[in-house]
Amino acid sequence: MSTARPTLAARNREVTGKAVSRLRHDGLLPAVVYGRGIDSANVSVDAHEFELLRRHTGPNALVDLSVDGKKARPVLINHVQVHPVHRRPLHADLFLVRMTEELTVDVPLVAIGESTAVSEMGGTLLHQTETVRIRALPDHLPQSIEYSIESLIDFEAAIHVRDLTVPDDVTLLTEPDEVVAKVQQPRVEVEEEPVAAAEGEAAEGEAAEGAEGATGAPAEGAGSEDS
Repeated sequence: MSTARPTLAARNREVTGKAVSRLRHDGLLPAVVYGRGIDSANVSVDAHEFELLRRHTGPNALVDLSVDGKKARPVLINHVQVHPVHRRPLHADLFLVRMTEELTVDVPLVAIGESTAVSEMGGTLLHQTETVRIRALPDHLPQSIEYSIESLIDFEAAIHVRDLTVPDDVTLLTEPDEVVAKVQQPRVEVEEEPVAAAEGEAAEGEAAEGAEGATGAPAEGAGSEDS
């Protein structure tokens, strides 16, 4: 496995709180570096470089972070707060890792292949589980886990977490019986039988008979008045 990792330069910052908006205006992204057994440190990174880094690395990629030009240390981009409208990063949490200690992270699942229950039977593929939790050493963390949906040949078939294939140096922590994917049977719209129309015609007939009786009643009443 290659040891080459993407790099990111940071600077220590003293600006905190609402004042960090000035940093963003100057093209900097506020961040915090933290880890087990160390004090957290407030830093800032170039916002454009950080965005490029995010586009070219996966969610569990290790990054070599250098603060104020000092020796780079490996970090995970643990969390990124983004703006709800334009989706630009507002703040980043950088977790300083120890290469000899395992980490527990969530890994996205990626479906590959084709299901005959979808292509030939008109079903809808349901992704019941989109991520699984795993444990591994920092440099063995997978960016994603692929699984084939070719075994979904009918609406009874399902893929479970236990069916996933993971590297030998990765421990799968998600419940093995959890459903990953299945195919939902298409809904069949049943056309209304003519019974409803027949019932409507019968109701109209009853209404017509009632109308005739109503027409005859005043005539009898009229005869009584004339007498």
